[in-house]
Amino acid sequence: MNQAVSLPPDHLAGLATPDVQRLAARMAQDAFTRIFRLTIEGDQASLQAAVAEIERLAKNWVQAADGEDARALRLALLVSGIDQWRLAWCQAFGLTTIPGVGALLGSLRNGLDAGDDARFQQQFAAIGQVESDAVDFKMELRRNIHLALWHAMIACDDRDEALSILAALGAMLVALVAQMPTIGWRLVADALALIQLRCLADAAASTDLARETTEALFAALRQTLPRETSEPMFAHANQAVITWQRSRRVH
Repeated sequence: MNQAVSLPPDHLAGLATPDVQRLAARMAQDAFTRIFRLTIEGDQASLQAAVAEIERLAKNWVQAADGEDARALRLALLVSGIDQWRLAWCQAFGLTTIPGVGALLGSLRNGLDAGDDARFQQQFAAIGQVESDAVDFKMELRRNIHLALWHAMIACDDRDEALSILAALGAMLVALVAQMPTIGWRLVADALALIQLRCLADAAASTDLARETTEALFAALRQTLPRETSEPMFAHANQAVITWQRSRRVH
């Protein structure tokens, strides 16, 4: 939804195309979701097997890149993505650790020699140094994290649990704007647009508690963020929704 917005150049796109970046974000999501589910289920045998399988598939994908720096960036994207999912879930659900995810993150770096590890650390740092670098990865990753937390919030039957996720998600979105002054508000706008679209289509969003918490999330962002940030952010989100609705009518 942010494709029409002009962004600074992505200096990492030469090593990882936008398609590769988005794939890395989806792979990180799939890996985290699978490992987290098995961790909760407590099936240690299945968890260990899943960690081994994800490690193998991830390393094969990393090795398919052309050149040492490109391989290091692919690995850095995967590790960064999985770790951001871990951090978001720990914040939202009051967890101190997710052992299965920690094991996966460790296994992905197993076997790196000194040179490979140095290149990995360099690319890992590069992802966060410039906001617009690896921007397609960041957009895809944050979009899916925010939407997943919103889904978890509106699926709650317990009001206190829903409010706890609401507080964590709201704080996460505000922090993103502060950490990424150039594109952070656009990432949040993207999340808000998707939430509005889901509200139109998802029956789970129509419960009283779901409406209350969703409205509270939007209100909190309006109140917490400065007007010069919140106004273009909400305008961008609303325009994305209008554009989507118009495209649906055309088809």
